[in-house]
Amino acid sequence: MPSLESLLLPAVLFFALGFIARVIKSDLRFPPDLAKVLSIYLLMAIGLHGGYELAKSDMVIALTSIIWALVLGFVLPIIGYLSLVATRKVNPMDAAAISAHYGSVSAGTFLTAIAYLDNIGVTYESYPMIMLAVMESPAIVVGLLLAAKARRSQSLSNVPSAGAVVPSTPVDNTSESGFGSLLRDAFTNGSVVILIGSMIIGAISTPSGMSKLFPFIDDIFMGVLCLFLFEMGMVAARRIGDFKKVGLVLAAFGIVMPLVGGVAGAFIGHSMLGFSVGGATLVAVLAASASYIAVPPAMRLAVPEANPSYYLTLSLGITFPFNVLIGIPLYHSLVKMMAAA
Repeated sequence: MPSLESLLLPAVLFFALGFIARVIKSDLRFPPDLAKVLSIYLLMAIGLHGGYELAKSDMVIALTSIIWALVLGFVLPIIGYLSLVATRKVNPMDAAAISAHYGSVSAGTFLTAIAYLDNIGVTYESYPMIMLAVMESPAIVVGLLLAAKARRSQSLSNVPSAGAVVPSTPVDNTSESGFGSLLRDAFTNGSVVILIGSMIIGAISTPSGMSKLFPFIDDIFMGVLCLFLFEMGMVAARRIGDFKKVGLVLAAFGIVMPLVGGVAGAFIGHSMLGFSVGGATLVAVLAASASYIAVPPAMRLAVPEANPSYYLTLSLGITFPFNVLIGIPLYHSLVKMMAAA
């Protein structure tokens, strides 16, 4: 269970304040583009910091971290997809779109975990920051492939029997012709470009040049994170109203799947990568989080058959609050138990 100290973290309290503001129907609203500006700053700051630390780190460990990030990014959405389909309550298209969100990552959850660890004085390696950048895209690719498979199976099941009269209609090849473009978009997503680009800049910049940036990427970081989570709290409150549409099975998935990912991430971070308690906690948080920025637009474009209220409500209205309020300290406790065993 989360400690009172973890719940009294300013960033978490601002998330709760935003949630309450929306519930009580306050007239408080963020300027439309401010949330995007805050997201860009946070991703840039963490990328620069990660690149700076990467330049001083062991490249073998960095490459190993990337490999495990890819494993998580490809395997977790498959687990999510098979679990959803097995319930017989979710059609394959919805399952493909939802599972893509749970194989990708939430930068907001990751940043909250960093704030949590900093608040309790737990140190961590920089490698999870690299994994954050790597894990954005693989799940999108898997989601697209699963959707394509489901669409193909659906088409085959609708093939008319021999002798049936087939209307003469043009074949829609949009999905097939645009698949390569969608894959490109998955790997050139804005969040990925900012993270990787900032990381490269941080890695190749001179130490003296980076030292002048530290007030910008360190001193105001927590304040910007509080603003970001304040706005996310209001967005989450809007989505929680769709709970009835999601249904009990999907709502349970929105909590169980993060726990499955958190356990897998904790094991990989501690046992396979040999990270400290703080570093392994961050890997667990990455595996437990669900994307609400990079994946939704890709799924909306590539899988229009899927219901957006399902995957948006799950990732932002259920999983994000669960991880911020309960999951992060829970994963931290799990890693501590592993380290003590």
